[in-house]
Amino acid sequence: MIRLSRARLALVLGVLLAALFAVVLVALATGPARIAVGDVFDVVVRGAGSEATRDIVLGVRLPRIGLGLLVGAALATAGAVFQALLRNPLADPYVLGVSGGAALAGIAVLALGGIVALPTQSVPVAAFVGGIVATGLLYWVSGGRGGSGATGLLLTGVVFNAVASAGIVFLASIAGFFEGSRIFLWLIGQLSAVEIDAVGLVAASVAVGLVVACVLSRSLNLLALGDESAAQLGVPVEAHRRALLLATSLMVGAAVSVSGLIGFVGLIVPHALRLVIGSDHRLLVPATAITGAGFLVLSDTLARTLVDGRELPVGAVTALLGGPLFIVLLRRSQARSRLS
Repeated sequence: MIRLSRARLALVLGVLLAALFAVVLVALATGPARIAVGDVFDVVVRGAGSEATRDIVLGVRLPRIGLGLLVGAALATAGAVFQALLRNPLADPYVLGVSGGAALAGIAVLALGGIVALPTQSVPVAAFVGGIVATGLLYWVSGGRGGSGATGLLLTGVVFNAVASAGIVFLASIAGFFEGSRIFLWLIGQLSAVEIDAVGLVAASVAVGLVVACVLSRSLNLLALGDESAAQLGVPVEAHRRALLLATSLMVGAAVSVSGLIGFVGLIVPHALRLVIGSDHRLLVPATAITGAGFLVLSDTLARTLVDGRELPVGAVTALLGGPLFIVLLRRSQARSRLS
């Protein structure tokens, strides 16, 4: 493996962070009330600006963008980790049904919480548990080593998503009007309903997951080569795999609990970055987190500005961007299977 120098690591991450800062400034300036980028910069960096501008930027747009940064980083990093652990380029929390499992568990709390007296704060916990269960089932079906191949994993994801969708529809049909509306928003994926109380828990969950993924990034490099090779090189395979799966489930569960089902972020971002910076996870994991955060914020900005007077669900935008790429990747995978 090519040695990763500190200079290259700092250069790549520095460029990505600068691009992310630019995306955030543009997103803060874009909306029904147009604000100059310079005015946004004054409010965010210098603490200046008029009271109306500060209310829009800091009170309305910044919390939503902050949530987009967390959810985008979580989903993109989860995709990179899944692809390494399962050694499958099509692995993604949404496609594989992990997001669906997390959503089903969280929606069960929303729909039935009033009946069994469950607090709303238990939604992220339920989503985390649902993500763990879905991840465990997926890993079991794949034989523990991604051995079922692309087609088997995709079929498993289809089954998981079908079961989750059926359960969600059932819960929505028995829920009240308010809960049913929230469930609908979960199904299409959105960042508009920002719950300030949940942001701290989501940030902590994403931070823990990112730290684990970054610390074990060298193990990810070796696990991507195969369990036997990783074990021969000194990696405690099962312990590190369990830690990575738990960290990934934590991030996905936290993201889904506040944004619903947003697909293809974990598919687009890792693939695009591998083409540019390579597959060394010591660089790929933090780069994926930064790029995923910017990608989702950019997608959400498009969702709320493409149609005047109306707001599109961000999940629809990411699906429109990721769907064609998914088809291309699937065709390439099928072509490689026929040649091998």
